[in-house]
Amino acid sequence: MKNMAAVVVDNIVKTYRIKKTVVQALNGISFSVDRGEIFGIIGPDGAGKTSLFRILTSLLLADSGAASVDGFDVVKDYKQIRNRVGYMPGKFSLYQDLSVQENLQFFATIFGTTIQENYNLIKDIYQQIEPFKDRKAGQLSGGMKQKLALSCALIHKPSVLFLDEPTTGVDAVSRKEFWEMLHRLKEQGITILVSTAYMDEASLCDRVALIQKGSILSVNTPEGVTEEFKKPLWAIRANEMFHLMNDIKDDPSIESCYPFGQYHHVVFKKDGNNKPILEKIVQKGNYTNVEIDSIKPNIEDCFMALMKE
Repeated sequence: MKNMAAVVVDNIVKTYRIKKTVVQALNGISFSVDRGEIFGIIGPDGAGKTSLFRILTSLLLADSGAASVDGFDVVKDYKQIRNRVGYMPGKFSLYQDLSVQENLQFFATIFGTTIQENYNLIKDIYQQIEPFKDRKAGQLSGGMKQKLALSCALIHKPSVLFLDEPTTGVDAVSRKEFWEMLHRLKEQGITILVSTAYMDEASLCDRVALIQKGSILSVNTPEGVTEEFKKPLWAIRANEMFHLMNDIKDDPSIESCYPFGQYHHVVFKKDGNNKPILEKIVQKGNYTNVEIDSIKPNIEDCFMALMKE
């Protein structure tokens, strides 16, 4: 089993029936995750991330396809999988009327272990919330709830950890701390699958799968994803951003134009010196305080391009 991939997903399909409407949550997706890897499932809300995680943790049955975790089939060997994985759902699901200490003790007992037995695994995380161990879980801040949920998911020393959008709604400092904790857990040999809608978190993973509407768009390292982007990319801004975007989109040489922070990112159909095209659009529209720069793509640029394809 040592040489086997930690997670294998083979042509998984999942649909839901909502009244008379059929919703395709997962559309025949396939990928594998190496042992000891931080693997990101990156995509917007509704892309199928939670359905995938629930299937891989044996909480939901796929319509077709197969999957395994640590060499165990997610359907036939669900009992072994539940003993070997840690799962942190997107919504805080611990007992809000129990204290921090009581929640952790409860989960340790369920898995037939104790806090003391695996304390070294959660020590760095739990020490940050230990001063509040007698506080009710429901009274914790978002960052503290996140740390408690992670401690509870780790207390039985899982070999594979599933984290479903763990940083959603958490402040920037807590997000940074959380990813630092994940990299320390990786050093202890734990395989980590983390889903997120934050594209900037992709760079913190070893590899990522970009997912949209139940389909995998790309599986690669973060650097590999950006290297796949071959077309010229420019950033432009002006005081009149909305009208500028419409004028750029009307030009036949433009592949796409979309808002990105304080700029519009512009993709051209062909290589070459494309700056004069933007300068002509700006001059014709009498735009003010204009900035135009050639830029390198990030993960979000690549995601947008893959969606168009």
